[in-house]
Amino acid sequence: MHLNNAGASLMPAPIVDAITTHLDLEASIGGYEAEFEAAAEIGAAYENVAGLLGTSGSNIAFSEHATASFVAALSAVRFSAGDVVLTTRNDYVSNQIQYLALADRFGVEVLRAPDAPEGGVDLAAIEGLIHRRRPRLVAVTHIPTNSGLVQDVTAIGAMCRARDILYLVDGCQSVGQMPVDVEAIGCDFFSATARKYLRGPRGAGFLYVSDRALDAGLEPLFPDMRGADWVAPDLYQPAPDAKRFETWEFFWGLVRATGVAAKYATDLGLDAIRERSWGLADQLRGMFGEMDGVHCLDRGPRLCAIVTASVKGWHPQDLVRELRARGINTTGQVGTDAVIDYEQKGVDGSLRVSPHYFNTEQELATLVAALEELLP
Repeated sequence: MHLNNAGASLMPAPIVDAITTHLDLEASIGGYEAEFEAAAEIGAAYENVAGLLGTSGSNIAFSEHATASFVAALSAVRFSAGDVVLTTRNDYVSNQIQYLALADRFGVEVLRAPDAPEGGVDLAAIEGLIHRRRPRLVAVTHIPTNSGLVQDVTAIGAMCRARDILYLVDGCQSVGQMPVDVEAIGCDFFSATARKYLRGPRGAGFLYVSDRALDAGLEPLFPDMRGADWVAPDLYQPAPDAKRFETWEFFWGLVRATGVAAKYATDLGLDAIRERSWGLADQLRGMFGEMDGVHCLDRGPRLCAIVTASVKGWHPQDLVRELRARGINTTGQVGTDAVIDYEQKGVDGSLRVSPHYFNTEQELATLVAALEELLP
């Protein structure tokens, strides 16, 4: 029973085939030659990911993972001492570490907008901070890794557009479990990974870069060779599209597989995927609510396919190991995975259960029965 799709989901056969096909090609004719031979399939990967996000292939860059994409986007913003980065209390821990590094190295001020009483960022408060402080960058996680919360990134995007402020969205957990339209969101950057709800491979991620950001000449702090004109050191010109955010080396089989995963999800239909996976999560929250000793931690006006809970008498990671011994895959998070959120909730971590559309109601019942046996 795989209920850890917010960690790494199960890859369908076409995604596995894309990886092995390219690996076999590299083994038979060589790495550079395989890239040349697979040019059409690699080009299709850019278009498929673009179609998933509602944009164009020229706005897509591939990376090793979501954090690499996020850092590349963050490094493209040339910060000065006193600049403000505005974020929320629900941003991913590695993103928070990047903000702290900016503060330490460049004297950037990091502001975190408060939460609304019902959970999630207070939209009125963040708009007020945007208006008063004019941040250099607004950065928001669409769906935190530690909660079922879905942040209203589209409303925040409208605020940023109205004031011509750069906007970075971490879509690591949202891509593949719900429709995503980067044009509607109004972001300049959108970082994501392949391995989670998109059901792609580990070691692969991607970044959307808006035309506005490209036209402004934004590029990562350490540009690579891909797509650039290196006629002479003083004549360097960045690639005209999002490839300026890529590095030279990829295992192109992972890129091809990511493109196949994007098409796989698009063909199934993101609305149907959302309805099914979110419906299972809602059922599980209801089942947890009827259990003594299990406390559901998810808060917010809109909840997704991630379910977090504290379980009486169990450290989350110990509980995960016990469930895995019973053939049930979940994830256990500790306090340092989401310091701000977990401290506010008064817990030292959580059991995270993340169903997908291929899971069943019977699997949820089996999980609940296992927890009932394990409760003190």
